Amino acid sequence: MSMLKTQTYSVIAGSGSYLPTRVISNTDFLNNTFYDEAGNQLGRPTEEIVRKFSDITGIFERRYVTEDLVASDIGFFAAADAIRDAGTDPEQLDYIIFAHNFGDIREDNARSEFVPTLASRVKYRLGIKNPATVCYDLPFGCAGWLQGVIQADLFIRSGQAKKVLIVGGETLSRISDPHDRDSMLYADGAGAIVLEARESDTPVGILSTNCHTYTAEQAFVLKMGQSNHPDHPQPDRLFLKMQGRVLYEHALKVVPLVTKESMDKAGLDIKDMDMLLIHQANKKMDEAMMRRLYEAFGAPQPTENVMPLTVSWLGNSSVATLPTLYNLVEKGEIPGYSFKPGDNLVFASVGAGVNVNALVYRIPGEK
Repeated sequence: MSMLKTQTYSVIAGSGSYLPTRVISNTDFLNNTFYDEAGNQLGRPTEEIVRKFSDITGIFERRYVTEDLVASDIGFFAAADAIRDAGTDPEQLDYIIFAHNFGDIREDNARSEFVPTLASRVKYRLGIKNPATVCYDLPFGCAGWLQGVIQADLFIRSGQAKKVLIVGGETLSRISDPHDRDSMLYADGAGAIVLEARESDTPVGILSTNCHTYTAEQAFVLKMGQSNHPDHPQPDRLFLKMQGRVLYEHALKVVPLVTKESMDKAGLDIKDMDMLLIHQANKKMDEAMMRRLYEAFGAPQPTENVMPLTVSWLGNSSVATLPTLYNLVEKGEIPGYSFKPGDNLVFASVGAGVNVNALVYRIPGEK
C-alpha cells in the first residue's frame, strides 16, 4: 500500500486591495489635445479619438489617486487589508515584496523616489519590528506582482520562508502624458496577498509557474520619453511611452505560449481551467489572448464566463491589476464570478521588458 507524500505548497491566506477614490471617465479627456510621436496634432476631433479608444480597449473609466497619496501609501493600504484578511501577525512575515516600476511620485514633483524601498516603507507603516522580515522592491513591468508571487513560492518551497507579503502598487497617472492618447489606458491602484506555507498530501495552492523575457526586438516597446506635445513647458520631463501595436501583436503570440507551458507543467488541460485571471491591459487584447490560449490547446472557445474583467472601470493599473482582480472576486464584488474549493485558477501577465509569466493555482478546501 503506497503512502501519499506530504509536501509544502504555497497558498493564499488573505488578499487586499485599494481602489483610489478619484473616478476619471473618458469624458474627462475631451479637453485634451493629442499628438503623435512626431509631435503632429492628430487630425481627428478629440471626441472621435476618445470614442474609438473606448471601442477598442473597453475602458470607460479609471481611478486616480488623490494628490496626498503616493504608491507606497496605497500599497500599505492594500497590504494592511491583506494581513487583516489572512488573520496573520505581521511580525511573522519573512519577506515583503513590493512590485512597482516608478517608485513614489508626488503630485507636486514628478521625480521618482526609490530610497528607501517601497517595501521598507510598507514595513515601517505596518509597524513591524522584526529584523528578519526582509524587504525588497521588484521592477518587472506590469508582470511584476505575479513575478513577486513566483519568487515567494520559491522561498516557501525551499524552506526559506513561511509567510510572504506580495504587494503591487502603481500611480501611472503621475507619469502619463496627457497629450498621448495612450494616457487614457493608465490608472492607479494597489493590491496584495499573503502567501503562506501549507503541508498537504494532495496538490494545492501554486501548482506550477513559468516566465519568459523577450529582448531581441521587444526590449523597448515600453520606455520613458518626452511628451508628444512639441512645445511642452517641461521638455526634460519623462513620460511613459508605448509601442502599443508592437506589444499587442507580440503578446498575442507569447502570452498563450507561456501560459500553456505553465498549465502543461501542472498537468492541466484547458477544460480543467475554472478561471483565467489575466493582466487587465485592455479588453480587446485580453479577449484575444484568451482565444489564442484555447486555440493552443486545440479547444473550442469557452461557452461560459471564465475570464473576469475589471478594465472597463479600473483601467490598466499595471502591477495592481491582478491582485485587485483576485481580491474583488474573492470578496464577491464581480457579478458572475466566485472562487470554490478545488477550482483551478490560471494567472497570466505581460509587461515591459518584455516579460511574460503565468501561474497555476488550485484553491484549497479551506483558508
